[in-house]
Amino acid sequence: MMVAQPIDRRRFLRGCSTSAMLCAAMSSDGRLEAAQAAADPLAAWADTDDLFTLEVRQAIFRGLQFLTATQAATGSFPDRMGRNVGVVALSGLAMLATGNLPGRGRFGEPLQRCIRYITGASLDSGFIVRRESVSRGEMYGHGFATLFLAEALGITPRDDLGAKVRAAVEIILAAQHSSGGWRYTPQPTEADLSVTICQVMALRAARNAGIYVPAEVITKAIDYIRRSQNPDGGFMYQMQGGESRFPLTAGAIVALQNAGRYEGSEIELAYNFLKRRRIANLSPRQTNYFLYAHYYSVQAYWQKGGDEFRSWYGGLRNVLLNAQADDGGWNDFVGRTYATAMSCLILSAPRSSLPIFQR
Repeated sequence: MMVAQPIDRRRFLRGCSTSAMLCAAMSSDGRLEAAQAAADPLAAWADTDDLFTLEVRQAIFRGLQFLTATQAATGSFPDRMGRNVGVVALSGLAMLATGNLPGRGRFGEPLQRCIRYITGASLDSGFIVRRESVSRGEMYGHGFATLFLAEALGITPRDDLGAKVRAAVEIILAAQHSSGGWRYTPQPTEADLSVTICQVMALRAARNAGIYVPAEVITKAIDYIRRSQNPDGGFMYQMQGGESRFPLTAGAIVALQNAGRYEGSEIELAYNFLKRRRIANLSPRQTNYFLYAHYYSVQAYWQKGGDEFRSWYGGLRNVLLNAQADDGGWNDFVGRTYATAMSCLILSAPRSSLPIFQR
């Protein structure tokens, strides 16, 4: 059993019903109707709800419109990584984050298609993969797919979803390396921090959904993450040594928090590292991993809360709003589906309905 307490699914559903007004109250051109103004935010949103401006809401709505307009009937997307289960999972998470439920809400049916696509990629072993869409790093896709299905568990009538999530969790448990981390393939051959972060997030989501995760697995993962920290507070890719990286540091903070470790010198050192590197990492032109980095950094600062979250989110919000294309999507070297899903998730942070984003 993980240290952190599970999120109450009823609280999630309440959040979904509130956030869903964002989509239900919008007209086809993205304008908000008066009903949205009357939405009663959850208590956790009260101190940041003013950050979730009309411009942000419209941008997210247009981003989700872009995703659904390009989505195939199978649930996949047309760009280079659009059939990867990880990218489809992130798209589904972006829809869930605004309160859509499978089959319900403005984007309920596209969300259903994401679920069907990913459950259709679940092998008899429990491994979730579309091998034609990935050259390496299959555990990335499996981790994000497990996270997504776990977030959807309990809000969809599918009877088979629980069994698929449990089987996916068993794959993660069996793939943990003796060092405590995970690597590209579902075998415990070696480990790196990036894949490890992804698996810890999936395990936390599964735990939130009521699926058993052994405490020793999390203890070993925490130890691996902590030993990946450099003296400057940043985190390295593999423990053989290496430079501190901003995206990995943001992800390490979130993984530690989702494993139940919210305080400690290593976390404060990591936050200080992010602050020192903030300006250099606040432009998509300066880093290939801008969206990956800030998908995690915005979660890290959401947990911190207060003025620090407001400042951090405000900077990201301005960058993303300025980067949105006329068709509602965003661009990234991984692909437009990935970029749009990640941008919507980051912008949704002040009012995200996802249990994995909750304090």
